[in-house]
Amino acid sequence: MTTQEATPTTSDKGTPSSAHPLDPLGAEEFRQTAAILRRDAGVTDRWRFAAIELVEPGKDLVAGFSAGDPITRHSRAVCFDRDSGDVYIAVVSLTEDSVISFDHQPGVQPNMTLDEWHECDAALREDPRVIEALAKRGITDMDKVFMDTWTFGDFLIPEKYKGRRVCWTDTWLRTQEDSNPYANPVNGFHCLIDVNAMELLEIEDSFEIKDKPDSMGEYAPHLVPGLQQRTDITPLEITQPEGVSFTLNGNELTWQNWRLRVGFNYREGMVLHRISYNDQGRERPVADRISFAEMVVPYRDPSIDHVRRTAFDIGEWGLGFMTTSLELGCDCLGEIRYLDAVLHDTAGEPYTITNAICIPEEDDRVLWKHVDSVAGAEVRRSRRLTVSCHVTVANYEYLVYWSFYQDGTIECEVRATGIMVVSHIDEGQPVPHGTLVDQRTYAPFHQHFLVARLDMNVDGGGNTVYMTESRGASVSDADPYGIGLVLESTPLKSEADGRQDYRWETQRTWKVVNENSVNAMGTPVAYTLVPTGTFPAMLDPDSPVLKRSQVIGHTLWVTPYSAEERWPCGEFVNQSIEDEGLPVWTKGNRSIENTDVVLWYVFGIHHITRPEDGPVMPSDKVSFLLKPFGFFDRNPALDVPASGGHCHS
Repeated sequence: MTTQEATPTTSDKGTPSSAHPLDPLGAEEFRQTAAILRRDAGVTDRWRFAAIELVEPGKDLVAGFSAGDPITRHSRAVCFDRDSGDVYIAVVSLTEDSVISFDHQPGVQPNMTLDEWHECDAALREDPRVIEALAKRGITDMDKVFMDTWTFGDFLIPEKYKGRRVCWTDTWLRTQEDSNPYANPVNGFHCLIDVNAMELLEIEDSFEIKDKPDSMGEYAPHLVPGLQQRTDITPLEITQPEGVSFTLNGNELTWQNWRLRVGFNYREGMVLHRISYNDQGRERPVADRISFAEMVVPYRDPSIDHVRRTAFDIGEWGLGFMTTSLELGCDCLGEIRYLDAVLHDTAGEPYTITNAICIPEEDDRVLWKHVDSVAGAEVRRSRRLTVSCHVTVANYEYLVYWSFYQDGTIECEVRATGIMVVSHIDEGQPVPHGTLVDQRTYAPFHQHFLVARLDMNVDGGGNTVYMTESRGASVSDADPYGIGLVLESTPLKSEADGRQDYRWETQRTWKVVNENSVNAMGTPVAYTLVPTGTFPAMLDPDSPVLKRSQVIGHTLWVTPYSAEERWPCGEFVNQSIEDEGLPVWTKGNRSIENTDVVLWYVFGIHHITRPEDGPVMPSDKVSFLLKPFGFFDRNPALDVPASGGHCHS
């Protein structure tokens, strides 16, 4: 494929491989799951499938798998009866065409679905009470109204609606067919809706901005008055005349010394499995599985328009369901390979997200360099292999990039872009919890907490996490000027030790150490988690928002691996009261020494909104590194060849 081609051909999606136990569910497997439950478990057309996913096989089975081995496939479904509200978790044997279990889950609400989101918008715009109430505000063209559905915590649900599947809505208005609805909030107008019955429960019509401000919230070029686009940009093309250097064989990806498998599911979206590095012919594991397990976005404005606005974008909606197709030249540049993703609607019918995952090989400036007065310059260009996907969650976009470098480093970068939520205000009204971003228009402060689930496996065998801190040495006879710097490393032995916070003053990091494997210097091999983008929750300890998401109270949690422990705020965060994940699991204070450890790393964006973030936000970037520390005996990128014909002598 060349950079001029608009879409990939079939061959650009990788050559087919033999089936693997970690391959995501295919279209027929989604259909089979739904059909088995309809046949054997009494699931009818009045039920919805909130989630269907692969039951990932045990690590031992995967590690011992060889191409051609028989594979047993299981799926897991969360489904619910819209009439009774009853929720069930089902496990289905796809191999045996049977139901293994079908367990009732009392008192919970599953994740929301795209079907419900669209149906809520349509139902409310046709409801006579909504039409009448908006007409009193002078809004009569319902084709230009957009009802944006949000979930919320149980503590904010009126008592009379407890136990029902309840959502609330923002109301937005387009000025014309293709304009930005988020530019025009209908302040003070919100609906409560029972999503199972698709019934309007209440209209909250609390206040109105009488005199709409003269703001400019459009970003599409043809809608921005007087916009003159730049004319001094020449084409930038990235080509690899001999093709890419990596191999995509089904879902297995190999590049230089790296090997990994790319997975996908409704909740985490993209998942990376079985990451290893070939060290001079020896395949060395680094991590079993890495992904995002939760994203908590509390808006820090207690006004009536925003007090309910705390999103659990992964647990309440699902990054997979929100993943969008990528386009060459726009989202990805260069010689690209893509992977499609297959998901399902609430009837269990599959659909395909084409080009859901983009895989390019990218230039990364200089890898290493030295200029010697006699020998001259030795310089090597750095390359990285990036696996990326983009997610649209209502007004926001999250762009996720996992990059693998020639020196053994793994980088995770997330970019946030899209449209800020805004409110209009009356002339002279103070804005204590946001920033004025346009005429009498403010965007509330908010925070984006991302939780990376890092199931590490550094060089195989047991791992122990060490907290490492740098400290200045005290003045002494041996150090009269106090210039010494010492490093202190403390093993985290229990889950209580594993609750950690970042400390800038000591440059705290965390090393995942394998004390059963040593390097040429005789020291244990390790990978270091290098933190960035960390910040405190800044919530009252008794805040119900914090009670629902206690994971954001610390930068790092460390637990022993358990296949059942996947969601740090619990599986059912929709309308939750209290965090049923990490705080519950870690009560036992289990040992985390010399074992299979999982790191839950909390980072993100503390978004103090600014005028330059509107009307569409330039990408805000945050990242962290997994960096080898004694994993190799020396720089593993010494063998990278010079760029022929491009470097000086």
